[in-house]
Amino acid sequence: MQVSEIDNVKIYNLSAGKSLPDWLTERKKRALLKKNVDLRRRIELIQEFDMPGVSTSLRVSKDGQYIMATGIYKPRIKCFDVNNLSLKFERGLDSEVVTFEILSDDYSKIVFLQCDRYVEFHVGHGRHYRLRVPHFGRDMKYHRPSCDLIVVGASNEVYRLNLELGQFLAPYVTKATEINCCSVNEEHGLLIFGTESGHVEAWDPRTKSREGTLDCALHCSDSEYRNNSVPSISALKFNGALQMGVGTSSGHVLLYDIRSSKPLLIKDHMNEIPIKCIEFHKQMEYVYSMDANVVKIWDINTGKQYTNIESSVDFNDLCVIPNTGLSMMAVEDEKMQIYYIPSLGPAPRWCSFLDNLTEEMESSASQNVYDDYKFITKQELESLGLDHLLGTNLLRAYMHGYFVDVRLYKRAKSIADPFAFEEYKKRKIREKIEQERPSRIKIEDNLPKVNRDLASRLLESDTKKKKQSVNLLQDDRFKALFENPDFEVDKSADEYRLLNPVLARLDKSKSKPKVETEKMEVVDDAEKDSDQELYESSDSSDEDRTWTKEVKKQHKMIRKKRHDEDEEVEPESNEKVYEFSKAPKTTNIRSIMHVSKKSLGERLAREGTTVVTGTAGNKEMKFTMRDKKKTSETHKKMKKHYEERKQIVRRTGYLTKKKLPKMF
Repeated sequence: MQVSEIDNVKIYNLSAGKSLPDWLTERKKRALLKKNVDLRRRIELIQEFDMPGVSTSLRVSKDGQYIMATGIYKPRIKCFDVNNLSLKFERGLDSEVVTFEILSDDYSKIVFLQCDRYVEFHVGHGRHYRLRVPHFGRDMKYHRPSCDLIVVGASNEVYRLNLELGQFLAPYVTKATEINCCSVNEEHGLLIFGTESGHVEAWDPRTKSREGTLDCALHCSDSEYRNNSVPSISALKFNGALQMGVGTSSGHVLLYDIRSSKPLLIKDHMNEIPIKCIEFHKQMEYVYSMDANVVKIWDINTGKQYTNIESSVDFNDLCVIPNTGLSMMAVEDEKMQIYYIPSLGPAPRWCSFLDNLTEEMESSASQNVYDDYKFITKQELESLGLDHLLGTNLLRAYMHGYFVDVRLYKRAKSIADPFAFEEYKKRKIREKIEQERPSRIKIEDNLPKVNRDLASRLLESDTKKKKQSVNLLQDDRFKALFENPDFEVDKSADEYRLLNPVLARLDKSKSKPKVETEKMEVVDDAEKDSDQELYESSDSSDEDRTWTKEVKKQHKMIRKKRHDEDEEVEPESNEKVYEFSKAPKTTNIRSIMHVSKKSLGERLAREGTTVVTGTAGNKEMKFTMRDKKKTSETHKKMKKHYEERKQIVRRTGYLTKKKLPKMF
């Protein structure tokens, strides 16, 4: 059951919800009902109240015990017994049903108008007889006083089949080219026919003559409605002996008194699609008017809308259970729609349990807190100065406090704190100003506690590549990498120290601004020469050298560390162990190999080391630190040569290509 509230009117859709397939066994159905809550809460008012494809028409028998529906595909009719809320029988038909009428009080006599010009009569056991009419039929009604079956269609003639004599009578010849619909007044037996040209013709079956013609298209073709063509009559319905409702193809509903040629009221659906059905609620004086999109319920006297019913599929036919709030619709879908509006009347006798269900739903949806009373504690009561009311009828004890009338509470609050509202107003203004201009910028840190550097590096790389890295951080497979401390990256490990120069170089290349790369792309060709490219390549080679030196340095440090761990060092020895990075500078391997043939004194003299002999044969060595490696002379010469070339070279940037004048 689905509840909707339109114009403060509650509408219960009894056909909403999931349905179980017919091919399931009872055991599987029970298992699904246990698992799915929506299936347990659904209401199946009438079992198998659906069609294989589309439902086209709906009727209720006069005794109110049977509901009949037609649909496709294949063409069929279904009869439902409301006492058992189930399907009574189902019959297949040869062709699609345009409309049908129930001739008896129950299901025993039915007549069908089919789309292939056949009229079929059915009785309780099945098809009784079928005959054919000269033209395609569009509507059919049964005139009980004369036992005439009236059939209208794509012709100006109204065919009359007398069921007492069992033969056709002379047809009524109208002024119209085609007739769309017809209706019979149950009070006095007047016949009315809606034509394609927008006229309504009234015929008296007693005199077999036309009594009058009503031009309804005249009132729907004003400049106010802006119709491009003449609207035709699409629906007719009597309300009592004197009132009549007319529906047009332009989406207008006109209410007439049959004694006047002017409409009492004109209701526009504003959809510009034909009106399919009109019904009257006699007790509440409301009109049901239906087109393909909506069923509107409005006041018969003022035309003010009471509520409307909408659906996701198109409507085909409307059936209102008399003197109740239950209505059924044939739609362009398998399930036929059932709606219940409690404000329009009670539920029918055969489904009176709907009233109890709706009352329970309304009571469960109501609030448990009293709207007219305020709950306060004893401390609040004393602060307001209302403690002298204890024991009176003005206070109702409840749990750890009291219920007090909200009007008394507001008055006591204003007396106890007269400037509370002004302070509240100032506070709200201050909060609004603070929201508009925040005092500080809040930085949201979404990085995890474990491996923060790795997470930030992933986020930066993914934002540049326009990917979503949040999926990787929240993936269950890699969740422990950013939550479990055992997976923390050890930066003191040998593997990380060897990999660190590589990562540092990658970060350095990524941190280069894009502006520099763009500038280098926009450089003119005139400013480029072979010398500049040479120096650029030399700069890149210097970076490669520094990177390789850093990698070698880390390798040497690791080897030194492992060598020191392997050696057993006595704690009393005065031998000093230097860290590789802090060790004294020595000459490189190439220079050592080059001077290895010389004596120690010559090598010390070359390096600037002096040996001083002290007393008792002691000797001291004094040496001076070398300066940093200076730039080579060749590099200076190359740079000077490049500057001279740059001043002498002739620029070509000022040369522009001029367009030649057009010869022709």
